[in-house]
Amino acid sequence: MSVNKARIFKAPEHVTVTGKSIFLAGSIEMGAVEDWQTALTAKLAHLPITIMNPRRDHWDGSWVQDISNPAFKEQVDWELDSQDRADVIALFFHPDTNAPISLLEFGLYAPSGKMIVCCPEGFYRRGNVQIVCDRFRVEFVDSIDELTARVIKKLEG
Repeated sequence: MSVNKARIFKAPEHVTVTGKSIFLAGSIEMGAVEDWQTALTAKLAHLPITIMNPRRDHWDGSWVQDISNPAFKEQVDWELDSQDRADVIALFFHPDTNAPISLLEFGLYAPSGKMIVCCPEGFYRRGNVQIVCDRFRVEFVDSIDELTARVIKKLEG
């Protein structure tokens, strides 16, 4: 039986990084796609790492998405700060989503050297993602299983 060693933080919790850290970026679409962040967290829980998950337990879809909304600003700032702090950013583009914020974050952090991108067949901008990954030497994989294996290898290395 494996012991849970990871420290897990969800937005908007205050994050204290211990050991290596990972940010789980990518498609959320609350309720529209599977909660891949929780599944990946379970597979990483045995590692002595810090996991930052932007999937907020109490998201309010009616929030005005504007800088004047303190709750919305807190969420976006938490995500950007967490990605800045992370050693690894695991980014998943679910094929059933458009993921405009994930594409924005991809553009921001592709040159950082800390991304691993999973973009399965069927994502509507897969070619663009492949080309940016090639340009910035970002690890690119086709499945969540490959993403999990690469993330574990990078965090253990």
